[in-house]
Amino acid sequence: MEKGRTILKDKQFQLTIDRLSHQLIENHDDFSNACLIGIQPKGTFLAQRLHAKLLELTGLDSIEMGILDVTFYRDDFRTRLKPLSPSQTKMDFLVEDKNVILADDVLYSGRTVRAALTALEHYGRARKIELVTMVDRHYNRHLPITSDYIGMKVDALDEAYVSVEWKDVQGEDKIILYPKR
Repeated sequence: MEKGRTILKDKQFQLTIDRLSHQLIENHDDFSNACLIGIQPKGTFLAQRLHAKLLELTGLDSIEMGILDVTFYRDDFRTRLKPLSPSQTKMDFLVEDKNVILADDVLYSGRTVRAALTALEHYGRARKIELVTMVDRHYNRHLPITSDYIGMKVDALDEAYVSVEWKDVQGEDKIILYPKR
């Protein structure tokens, strides 16, 4: 992959997580009827970071959080050149009549979120579903899906690739824009 350009890192990255957490608190108060669900694989990092920050800011003992794999709900899983390796789903609760906050790192075409919406149906009928993303590539949507909470918007050509890197995994919090994938 060609050398990318860092467009957000360190302090600004953490400020973005803080801002998203405050926005969620404004809309969900004590989270008594809300749950946070990270979309596997990369949305789980955002969900975990938000979950920790929400607990810290609210002083709550717990906020329901799950991790959802959407591998076999994608509309392209049969057309992949190499076999898919599903991730694990960890959901020990139902979403019936709850406000669900789906988390993903980058909203690009909208297909992953559509798959998540379908997979989520197996856990009940949510009262409301919202989407929180670290990056919104709003000019590249294939489906009419938008994010309710956005870390940052990135205008990039279709060939460009946006990568969110996490301190826990890659050693540093940053968002990188690559000219080509």
